[in-house]
Amino acid sequence: MTNPATIKFKLVIAYDGGAYEGWQVQKVGTGVQEIIERAFAKIFSTPLRLHSSSRTDTGVHALGMVAHVEILASEFRMEERKLILAINAHLPEDIRIMSVTRVSAEFHARFDARGKEYRYFIWNLPSMNPLLRKTAWHVPLSLDLAAMKKASERFVGNYDFRSFAANRNYVTEDTVRTLTRCSITRKGPLLTIVIRGDGFLYKMCRGIVGTLVQIGQGKIQVTEMDAIFESKARKSAGMTAPAHGLVLWKVFY
Repeated sequence: MTNPATIKFKLVIAYDGGAYEGWQVQKVGTGVQEIIERAFAKIFSTPLRLHSSSRTDTGVHALGMVAHVEILASEFRMEERKLILAINAHLPEDIRIMSVTRVSAEFHARFDARGKEYRYFIWNLPSMNPLLRKTAWHVPLSLDLAAMKKASERFVGNYDFRSFAANRNYVTEDTVRTLTRCSITRKGPLLTIVIRGDGFLYKMCRGIVGTLVQIGQGKIQVTEMDAIFESKARKSAGMTAPAHGLVLWKVFY
């Protein structure tokens, strides 16, 4: 139950995930959530918990992670517009609060989210761009972009994506998700893969990207896509793309 003596804020958060074990507070290693909660602890005396729209894995970045936090009204003594400055002053350079908005008591960052968009970046040239080495996957060999685009169309719709998700240490019962977009654009050597849907399984985006790249390399044929879906087996699809090329781009409400 929401405490009526609190003020609820929606945060849009960006971070370079390279130094963190994902978003969530971890038993081993450090999550982005923990760093931001520490920043709040330096401003407010009552411990605060962030509730996020998503979880990102180790090494994955975010430009539009959304979370909400409730602050005791009795402790909130600053102008609302100054909250973002106060939090960012206590954060490392690789984590930033991009916006802070006061929301109703009923708002929930996770349960109110209607969809999410991830973007994956690939640098497709023999020599890697050193400025993108931490945010794009270097694929040096040429890719069949037409085949990749044709295969990407197969992901749009309501399907069981078990073949593209990595196994956790527990069984995920519901592996059906709906993707509304899976597109590939190329600007020079830089490929951008946009994946938008109502939800994602563990490492599902990276499994999709890895499969598309191996199709572009001719290691998997577009005609195999139906069989991959029907198998519901991770080993039938392509590799899991590296984490550092993936960005949680936006959460839709």
